Amino acid sequence: MAVRPGLWPALLGIVLAAWLRGSGAQQSATVANPVPGAIPDLLPHFLVEPEDVYIVKNKPVLLVCKAVPATQIFFKCNGEWVRQVDHVIERSTDGSSGLPTMEVRINVSRQQVEKVFGLEEYWCQCVAWSSSGTTKSQKAYIRIAYLRKNFEQEPLAKEVSLEQGIVLPCRPPEGIPPAEVEWLRNEDLVDPSLDPNVYITREHSLVVRQARLADTANYTCVAKNIVARRRSASAAVIVYVDGSWSPWSKWSACGLDCTHWRSRECSDPAPRNGGEECQGTDLDTRNCTSDLCVHTASGPEDVALYVGLIAVAVCLVLLLLVLILVYCRKKEGLDSDVADSSILTSGFQPVSIKPSKADNPHLLTIQPDLSTTTTTYQGSLCPRQDGPSPKFQLTNGHLLSPLGGGRHTLHHSSPTSEAEEFVSRLSTQNYFRSLPRGTSNMTYGTFNFLGGRLMIPNTGISLLIPPDAIPRGKIYEIYLTLHKPEDVRLPLAGCQTLLSPIVSCGPPGVLLTRPVILAMDHCGEPSPDSWSLRLKKQSCEGSWEDVLHLGEEAPSHLYYCQLEASACYVFTEQLGRFALVGEALSVAAAKRLKLLLFAPVACTSLEYNIRVYCLHDTHDALKEVVQLEKQLGGQLIQEPRVLHFKDSYHNLRLSIHDVPSSLWKSKLLVSYQEIPFYHIWNGTQQYLHCTFTLERVSPSTSDLACKLWVWQVEGDGQSFSINFNITKDTRFAELLALESEGGVPALVGPSAFKIPFLIRQKIISSLDPPCSRGADWRTLAQKLHLDSHLSFFASKPSPTAMILNLWEARHFPNGNLSQLAAAVAGLGQPDAGLFTVSEAEC
Repeated sequence: MAVRPGLWPALLGIVLAAWLRGSGAQQSATVANPVPGAIPDLLPHFLVEPEDVYIVKNKPVLLVCKAVPATQIFFKCNGEWVRQVDHVIERSTDGSSGLPTMEVRINVSRQQVEKVFGLEEYWCQCVAWSSSGTTKSQKAYIRIAYLRKNFEQEPLAKEVSLEQGIVLPCRPPEGIPPAEVEWLRNEDLVDPSLDPNVYITREHSLVVRQARLADTANYTCVAKNIVARRRSASAAVIVYVDGSWSPWSKWSACGLDCTHWRSRECSDPAPRNGGEECQGTDLDTRNCTSDLCVHTASGPEDVALYVGLIAVAVCLVLLLLVLILVYCRKKEGLDSDVADSSILTSGFQPVSIKPSKADNPHLLTIQPDLSTTTTTYQGSLCPRQDGPSPKFQLTNGHLLSPLGGGRHTLHHSSPTSEAEEFVSRLSTQNYFRSLPRGTSNMTYGTFNFLGGRLMIPNTGISLLIPPDAIPRGKIYEIYLTLHKPEDVRLPLAGCQTLLSPIVSCGPPGVLLTRPVILAMDHCGEPSPDSWSLRLKKQSCEGSWEDVLHLGEEAPSHLYYCQLEASACYVFTEQLGRFALVGEALSVAAAKRLKLLLFAPVACTSLEYNIRVYCLHDTHDALKEVVQLEKQLGGQLIQEPRVLHFKDSYHNLRLSIHDVPSSLWKSKLLVSYQEIPFYHIWNGTQQYLHCTFTLERVSPSTSDLACKLWVWQVEGDGQSFSINFNITKDTRFAELLALESEGGVPALVGPSAFKIPFLIRQKIISSLDPPCSRGADWRTLAQKLHLDSHLSFFASKPSPTAMILNLWEARHFPNGNLSQLAAAVAGLGQPDAGLFTVSEAEC
């Protein structure tokens, strides 16, 4: 049967409607039967088409279509028809043409868009029918709007000279729609249209063509879109002016001393905002000509003036002599109290203190007596722990009974009142007052040739000062400091990353005759094929230098490093500020990150925050976060995990899943949070974390069960299964309890070492000489798995001392002395009494 061509669109509409009705649950829309119109030659024309739109938070968006002439309009989203009941339809007649007009509206929710999130973009379009056929509208894309919290690049503080150019970079957080960027100068908006000296690049950097004094300010990059407004950290810009001399003044008249002078000022311009002072002198003098001098000096009144000037000069000289004499007397008041520098060894060997002169009862004479049979070491320059004195007892091998048949204890009694007074006066001198005090990340102590140890508790950082590292007769107050990365500018180039804490030991420049050993943690996964590791040291001028390339050490070098899985031990004869830096040689290079989950101990509101920290896997980073969470009132809610973060330029992502919707609601606006790669890789940012905010449906809700994932894109990942009661459960609280490491931060003399001093000396004298049967220090190094450092040990006057020093640094305070005794005893030395010590020797 022939069908008139104009009826084909109408028939197709009827067939489509019937098919949609018959498809039941398999089809998402139903189309009514289009009514054939009386105007067969007009296709629908859209007056309003759907436009791209963003979903903000959880608010649904409205899409609108309007067409003329139209008998039916339906929406199709991502290829599927929208149900008829979801359409809001308004019919009308066009006033000018009399044609039928139809307007249709639908709502699109966040849940609909999230169903296809990550697979493709969500889109909708309209299809309109008339008696002449169908017309499709443009596609409208519906996107979930967001703006991440962290800037990809923030502006940094700068100091620039006058008229120098300034560039402050800013890369806003990732967002949909992309964020707009504006700049604030001291909280005032920077408007390039009002200041031709300033412009903003396409990459959002703020550029000042020529710096002016008025440009000294705090600059903040602000990113905003329809969701949120984010502020970067403020960058302080200081525009300084170096001083310059004004022209010289005219020469003065010739004076009585046959000289005249001229002057100038550092005022053209004067230094501003920390600029350099003018170099050179502000006063210039010259001799006058002989004629001027004779002419000026004639007359009786000039003679009187000469006499007066001479009298004033004599008085000034006498006053200066008096001041020098008083100063010397005060200085001698301290020096005369010590007749022998061995007072500072009185903390470690028997002393005899007696007045040396009848007229000066405070003058002390020290008589060390090393031949006495006493086993008590009296005196201490640093406070010790209360409680029993440390005991050394060995139970097998040649070291099993080093002190004869019984136990011998090193007793640390207080010095006499005269020695206490001396030490008190000594510690108040300006040199010692210049050291920083009163911080949990710093320790110090006074040491002499007997050595000692400094440690910063719960950080893995310590400094071992071996015996004889300090020359005899010298006393040093030595400090050990842990720096926050944001307080120290450590320049990192290329793929370099900070792997260890930044540590200072000092004072710099002191004379050491043996290497000290600085121990600190690192977070690198050591692999010679993946890393190039370098030890950096800050010079006196403030610049950082590579002082050691690990794997390429020279035996005679001033620095050497024993690198282990999670710690490094640096031998150095020069104190200073150090850091271990790694440069990735391949994408296999990885840093260990420790993942910690914290939440409030007490939850008084409906909101409940879970904080996920991503830290360097080092003790110092852990200590900082634990102390911070104690202040915030947080508790650990899961066992810590370690994630290997690779140099792949991929970000770290965090997401939360399986939150029971009947009890909790997640307030996260996106499917995951993200920490940029370079924020983690450069290693200089502390407290990197993301917060997941959950909201309880009811205040009585206390049980929480969900999963939290942390993973690097195309890399390693960890999953946490959270299941606990937020009001009662504290089973993980004790996992991060900070414990004291080996007692007090400063130990002086024998108490700082596991190996008794005299036994140490006997081991050294026995194993240092070469032995044809191999029973020397080389075999000891092999037994202790240190044979890769034989060339370094051999370059030192006592290789055995270096081995024992390293053993002390690695194993204090929990080292097994019996294992070391067994290793030494197994060398096969012929003298069975080699390591025994007599009562007199103690």
